[in-house]
Amino acid sequence: MASTVIYRHFNAPARGFTRFSHELIRHPRLSSDAVRLLTWQLSLPQGARESLSRTAERARIGSCAFGRAKRQLKEEGFVHERRVQVSGGRWVTQQLVSSTPLTAGQATKLLAREPVASSQVTPSPRNPVVGAPAVDEPVSPSTGGHPEKDHELETSNLPPEVVEESPRLEEARALVGALPLLSSALCHIPRGMRDELARFAARWLDAGHTSADVHQHILRGLPGAGTRLHRPGGLVRYLLRDVPLRELPPPHVPGSRLSARLEGARECAGDHTQPMLFRPIGDETHCAACT
Repeated sequence: MASTVIYRHFNAPARGFTRFSHELIRHPRLSSDAVRLLTWQLSLPQGARESLSRTAERARIGSCAFGRAKRQLKEEGFVHERRVQVSGGRWVTQQLVSSTPLTAGQATKLLAREPVASSQVTPSPRNPVVGAPAVDEPVSPSTGGHPEKDHELETSNLPPEVVEESPRLEEARALVGALPLLSSALCHIPRGMRDELARFAARWLDAGHTSADVHQHILRGLPGAGTRLHRPGGLVRYLLRDVPLRELPPPHVPGSRLSARLEGARECAGDHTQPMLFRPIGDETHCAACT
């Protein structure tokens, strides 16, 4: 019976490297995308402001894979998030990336050290918290065993990421949820892409465009009848990526969330593969098929 003998050759770099524990690289519940996302973040230089989503783009991790990887990192304690409100009623999201799993209490204490000023979206650069690995300084690579624990907590040298959310994000989610009613070609947008598309749509709404404007723009970008659309979510993302200027935005009419043909529609709260909108007679939350 044939056997395989594996030999490994390793040259320790003199500079520009980061030390990771074997437990992190070989984590049994983290996918390869999750490990790549985490190690990429931890390898960034001190004071870097690269978001998790930007890292995924640079690492060529797709939106669905990014969603799964981020969820795994949060479940295992490597990524923590919290929303805080600043003056003016704005909400921002703080994100903390750690090289070792942290409990919710530990993450809360670290994030509490980073108050968000009302005049800033991204906090100013700061020194890394105690225990952060020095990324740019040469260190001896670990050759086996477990790394020594010199500190109680070991976190990324990255400060918590702060991302400002659009005040019209809920309206944008309703806009995206109504896309399957516009065309059958949009009935197979992956559920994992809805939040991403909603953020793109919110930029249009913030710029003064209406939901009807966004729907019409998407319809104009669809292929002709009879053409099969293999990646509808990717097409919608491409169509919404660039926001055109609107010189004279019309006054906002309260309650005008969707285009005229979809006015009064509500998404069913039942279990559907794709978003199911119906027009309720009263205050029901489920479509006729579910009830």
